[in-house]
Amino acid sequence: MTPLARYSARRETVDGLEVVRLSDSASRTEVWIAPAIGNMAYQMSVGGRNILWFPYQSPAELKTLCGVPFLAPWANRIDGDAYWANGKRYTLNPALGNLRRDGNGLPIHGLLNFSSAWNLVSVEAGESSASASSTLEFWRHPDMMAQFPFAHTITMSYRLAEGTLEVETAIANLSAAPMPLAIGYHPFFRLHDAPRDRWKVRIAATTRLELNERLIPTGQRVPAGFDGLHKLADAPLDDVFTDLIRESDGTAVFRVEGGRQSISVAYGPKYPIAVVFAPPGRDFICFEPMTAVTNAFNLEHEGLCEIESIAPGGQWRESFWISTAGF
Repeated sequence: MTPLARYSARRETVDGLEVVRLSDSASRTEVWIAPAIGNMAYQMSVGGRNILWFPYQSPAELKTLCGVPFLAPWANRIDGDAYWANGKRYTLNPALGNLRRDGNGLPIHGLLNFSSAWNLVSVEAGESSASASSTLEFWRHPDMMAQFPFAHTITMSYRLAEGTLEVETAIANLSAAPMPLAIGYHPFFRLHDAPRDRWKVRIAATTRLELNERLIPTGQRVPAGFDGLHKLADAPLDDVFTDLIRESDGTAVFRVEGGRQSISVAYGPKYPIAVVFAPPGRDFICFEPMTAVTNAFNLEHEGLCEIESIAPGGQWRESFWISTAGF
């Protein structure tokens, strides 16, 4: 008899919605992705426990941020309905209906959180991994281009190997101008063997950005102040960190621990900014890989931060990795 393959990748239908299921039988890990809803991974089950916070019974119910949302063409907040890029001021158009706003009315988290514009281009499994890739051709959508007039294509790939999920993003700048890069992810995690107030967090950063009352960086930097493990019972977290502490492979590893269970998120070298969000009374924590600080477009124009750009015809590519222990 032929032994069953360790990895599998399948297209399936859940409540009328096409999803992709990646499986690693040896680590008892399954990842479920909804390409038509922001290409969001909404479930990463390890030993039958979903380590992603997902407060729904079905992906068809998705309507709030959870799972692994992608934030683009900007992550976090912009401090008004306008931003600067390449020395030019651009004005957002609320009438288009594709802006999200925070509690202070600021544009937040870009345009793609629940976008149906993703096209699933590959679902594959081999001897070493299972993967799925989707592409979003931003330049084909006038309502998106009206808010962020830089033609580009995004390819997002989920790759499951040895119980670790890699989320890779590649962006190709098709425009004639440099494209400012201020994207990120907002993954929500949860442990199952301890209540939230017993969770402990490793912050792999030495510097924290001072924020104003609207959670916009002031330009001031202070010591992170998180040596060792931070107990969530001591204080909630909603902070922006920089000067990440890198391992020998170039990654910066953030971790949450419960009893025996732990979840780690390793940021690739091209993610220099980390947001950590663990509000009081909620049973999740977010380790958010970012290419730039909150409000980076405008802060760079003021000389308060630096932001990477993709050259015309150029491409940017980076990954982060989600792994578990004790499940």
